[in-house]
Amino acid sequence: MTRREFLRLMALSGFTLAAPADILKAEGVSKKAPKRWAMAVSVFACAKRDGCTSCINVCHRIHNVPDIPDPRREVKWIWTSPFEALFPEYPPYIQGLRGRQVLTMCNHCEDPPCVAVCPTKATFKRDGIVMMDYHRCIGCRYCMAACPYGARSFNWQDPRPFIKAVDPRYPTRAKGVVEKCNFCEERLVSGLPPACVEACGGDCLAFGDLSDEKSAVRRLLASRPALQRKAELGTKPKVFYLL
Repeated sequence: MTRREFLRLMALSGFTLAAPADILKAEGVSKKAPKRWAMAVSVFACAKRDGCTSCINVCHRIHNVPDIPDPRREVKWIWTSPFEALFPEYPPYIQGLRGRQVLTMCNHCEDPPCVAVCPTKATFKRDGIVMMDYHRCIGCRYCMAACPYGARSFNWQDPRPFIKAVDPRYPTRAKGVVEKCNFCEERLVSGLPPACVEACGGDCLAFGDLSDEKSAVRRLLASRPALQRKAELGTKPKVFYLL
């Protein structure tokens, strides 16, 4: 093939590849931007409701999270932690938050290290959510070691005997499987908000798509300062703590 023939072939190939996009543009069809789901936790509002566990209770109930009394083997999707445990560098400068309990969960990072280390792709991303395929999990716990937020739990034993009432709408897990918060992905596909947000019923939690300028999360982040846990690690957490 001569140089001229090669260049001519490349030009034709480029036209062929570009044609579908041109057709879509002409017909007014545009590819939707991928979802970037995110959660906003109002730190002061959450701290004022110290002792409230309605969001945790509903999350654990509908996702069949076992209630294991042994703290070494407990399984949790969302829980509360003292503010200074989440942001050890901030308490000296922010008054009234030391010792206050703040909601904690998987941060659904934009660049999640847990996904990168999973050898079976049991941990993966979809619509900005760090998901779990329980059937692919082999219990290696690489994801737990890679997560800088301690957001994952491991089933050291069969969790089913520790579930008070199994909700048939969500699968139970097995011994040797890792699990965590999934932003209620099974509700989002039906147009429902995460159960914790719905159960809260106050101004503590907000949820939405960062790609949508009109979403509650996007508007709150534009109007109030917010913190991200260990933002310096570059994981780009999707849980924001509003001040």
